[in-house]
Amino acid sequence: MNTPASHTPVPHEPTPAPHPPSPESAHHPVVIVGGGLGGLTLARVLHVHGIASLVLDLEASADARTQGGMLDIHEESGQEALRAAGLHADFEALVLTGGEATRVLDRHGVVRFDAPDDGDGGRPEVERGALRDLLLGSLPEGTVRWGAKVTGARPLGGGRHEVALADGSRLTTDLLVGADGAWSRVRPLLSDARPAYTGVSFVEGDLLDAEVRHPESLALVGTGFSFALGPGKGFLAHREPDGSLHVYTALHVPEEWLDGIDFTDPAAAKAAVLTEFEDWDGRLRALLADADGPLVPRRIHALPVGHRWERTPGLTLLGDAAHLMSPFAGEGANLAMLDGAELARALAAHPGDPEAALGAYEERLFPRSERAAADSAANLVDLFRADAPQAVLDLFAAHA
Repeated sequence: MNTPASHTPVPHEPTPAPHPPSPESAHHPVVIVGGGLGGLTLARVLHVHGIASLVLDLEASADARTQGGMLDIHEESGQEALRAAGLHADFEALVLTGGEATRVLDRHGVVRFDAPDDGDGGRPEVERGALRDLLLGSLPEGTVRWGAKVTGARPLGGGRHEVALADGSRLTTDLLVGADGAWSRVRPLLSDARPAYTGVSFVEGDLLDAEVRHPESLALVGTGFSFALGPGKGFLAHREPDGSLHVYTALHVPEEWLDGIDFTDPAAAKAAVLTEFEDWDGRLRALLADADGPLVPRRIHALPVGHRWERTPGLTLLGDAAHLMSPFAGEGANLAMLDGAELARALAAHPGDPEAALGAYEERLFPRSERAAADSAANLVDLFRADAPQAVLDLFAAHA
């Protein structure tokens, strides 16, 4: 890392007392924009190697919003990153027992595939928020600056960059890492690419205290993850550690379709979405009809498959900022964490030569993320094709 040159005091003049830099002119050798799983993994593995970093996150605090959702953490990527972070044993304590169970149903509610959790640990399920808390708790106090919304960044030459924040303050860095997700503020410094709508939208809901309040839905979904698929649509659901069910209602619809639904009125929103499932089994429709609380609409976007950029001094991306893809390969969080771990290890392996580190990191990043993005795009098509759920059944049969 390049650090600011020290200044020798003029002879016979008193040496000024040290004082911290003002917020408007602070310098940090490594600045990570975004406190998601990828950015936090990078900060943690850097810390393991004795390299300090600053993480800027726009949320007001660690608890500003619920993180939600379950993640299957893959042995070769997410778990590899956790080993590099020295946190794998702590991670294992967070795993949801039975969460690797998988079930596939057709639109009539007929179970076409049912595999229990065999306990091999290859892709254990863990709550996203619990995993984020694990990473946060492993960092020195002050590593994450909350309420730090980045509004832009500009190169200063020699690999240095200036980062502007919404509160009017600015800081400089020798290495700027964009870990700030789909709509990254850092990406435009490297690439003109922007996420595009994939053709699929989600409407998400929760069935709370499912064992008591929604036992039939719990029995239908099982202990892990379930796919109920038909042409152009489906219900994806999983059990969470608190006993609730989280349901993703997926629809292959135009980008503006969600705009025609009033999500401030949950009953009306449910009715509007369920018109797309009129010929589906009533137990499957109940996964949405019986949802507790508000529904959350979400359009699924992706960057172009094979997105990459020219090597630029002092600057790189990781996670969704680098390779946003649909969730249908289950790779997003896993790759973000692996990106963070590999970037940190590259920097540690090339002390004093960040450009060699960034080159080594990106050389592995680009082909890895291109393969995953291609799989994700193909799976999006296959999951909702005319003979759904046949593609998923074929996939599990091939693995078996």
